[in-house]
Amino acid sequence: MLVGGQSVTEFLSSVLPVPEDGRSEDAQRPLVTLTFAQSLDGKIAGKGGKQLIISGRESMLMTHWMRTKHDAILVGIGTALNDDPQLNSRHIPEDERPSHLPRPVILDANLRLRPDCKLLKNYRERKGRRPWVICDANLNSDDAGRKSTLEDAGARVIGVPSVNDFIMIPDLLKVLYNFGIKTLMVEGGATVIGSFLAEPARTKPSTIIDTLIITIAPTLIGDDGVGYGEKLLATQIPSLKHVRTEVMGRDVVIVSALE
Repeated sequence: MLVGGQSVTEFLSSVLPVPEDGRSEDAQRPLVTLTFAQSLDGKIAGKGGKQLIISGRESMLMTHWMRTKHDAILVGIGTALNDDPQLNSRHIPEDERPSHLPRPVILDANLRLRPDCKLLKNYRERKGRRPWVICDANLNSDDAGRKSTLEDAGARVIGVPSVNDFIMIPDLLKVLYNFGIKTLMVEGGATVIGSFLAEPARTKPSTIIDTLIITIAPTLIGDDGVGYGEKLLATQIPSLKHVRTEVMGRDVVIVSALE
């Protein structure tokens, strides 16, 4: 598949930052790519967070190639429960698929991840890397049983200090960086996307998103669908600099950087 006369990997190399440029080391956090697919009316999921296949075949393939360009993929617990994702590169033809598998990371403050989820099943069957579950470091005794259950199922549970029961994104990124994650792909869902988009306004002049890649599909979902910007205040919306726009099959992929 060609994108603007380039291969998919050449396209991604032209828009994604690399750790060698020094930004990750200077900031002591991973380079962050925030990416998701949305409908024309700005929805990323169906009613109640139900998973919808929004991306077409070509942009989905691009997303799977993008995963291979990152050390880890982050999703929130809502996505993990609703979609039961695998977060791998299975749509890439086997004879072209890189051997590198990204690390699945689930933001799960209260340890609600199911021990029989596909991520843990794939790890036990040696089809995927060991998932990391990021939880509130201030767990009480009632949470200890869930932590042991997830660890017995194969997860690595990592506690991050919270503020008012909310894990702060800069603290999360610092912990991941210290564990060796230099490039992070954030895929959703709505709460995680909104939190990452709102964070630059709180941490000015620092930024925590290096690249924003949005796939827009020619479909409408309606009011029952789940969006990602409803709780973003105008003062929280970051300024964006356009990097590149490409048509991939039926979809449009827009790449931006935060100013």
